[in-house]
Amino acid sequence: MYSYDMTQWLFFFYFYCFFGWCFESTYVSIRKKKLVNRGFMRGPFLPLYGSGAIMMLVVSMPFQGNMLLIYVAGCIGATALEYVTGVVMEALFKVRYWDYSNQKFNYKGHICLSSTIAWGFLTILMTEVVHKAVEQFVLGIPAEILSGLVFGLTILIVVDFTLSFKAAMDLRDVLVRLEKVKEEMEHMQKRLDVILAIADEEFASRIKAKKQQYTDRNEELVNGLEERFGGLKEQLSRRYDNLTDDVREELAELRTRFGSIQERRGQLRSVKDFYKRHLILDNPTMRSERFREALEELKRAAAEHKGRHSGQKG
Repeated sequence: MYSYDMTQWLFFFYFYCFFGWCFESTYVSIRKKKLVNRGFMRGPFLPLYGSGAIMMLVVSMPFQGNMLLIYVAGCIGATALEYVTGVVMEALFKVRYWDYSNQKFNYKGHICLSSTIAWGFLTILMTEVVHKAVEQFVLGIPAEILSGLVFGLTILIVVDFTLSFKAAMDLRDVLVRLEKVKEEMEHMQKRLDVILAIADEEFASRIKAKKQQYTDRNEELVNGLEERFGGLKEQLSRRYDNLTDDVREELAELRTRFGSIQERRGQLRSVKDFYKRHLILDNPTMRSERFREALEELKRAAAEHKGRHSGQKG
């Protein structure tokens, strides 16, 4: 049985957070062929790995010496942790930081059979090999030094986690607001289609045919609205008398609202915040079913921002 004090438990947690960051960042960097700072936090820590390691130690306690039961306990404990963490993070932040939807025998994309099987073997590796060496190292550190290290790491990690959590919540708010912007543009598009049909049926047909040129729904809406306003301006110069005063006033109001929407959209997708850019760029598997288009738009904006600044440095 493990008999550690709170300081030692905390140090183990921080150590495995760091170890997990090293493992995953190295793996992703090799796959992407570029340096990637993986994780929810900006610093070199992945809390999910630290939590998973501590969980493996705890669930294996009653079964030390029995590899089969350690394996089963690891499968169940790690899968439960992964599922709960995934559900809670998606509920809070409206995005998924990992997704197993493309894997066989997955459950809602949060967990899958292959990961569960792997967790069991990792629990054995963790408890029987890795932790024994780590334990020997940590128990050899004088208590005063260990306490100082834990105190400093706690401050560092709490500050980093707080800033990262705030950035994730801000990112969620940006996604929600971008979705509202899209709904406003869709409503505006429908109204302009009606006015266009009155002003010039042939031009309205040309606008509809051009929808296939745009790469995504948001760009389609923006470009489509700009073409509608341009077409109406052209047609009104010839058929201005066909529209009532109320319709002309509505067009002026719609044009003003469109300018305001474009300004808001530009501010939302600017991704100026350092922590939000990190969350987007260093978590390429991040996805959202409800806010898919908004998230993809932010990913492109963050990549463009990075490209501009890289070019300036070069």
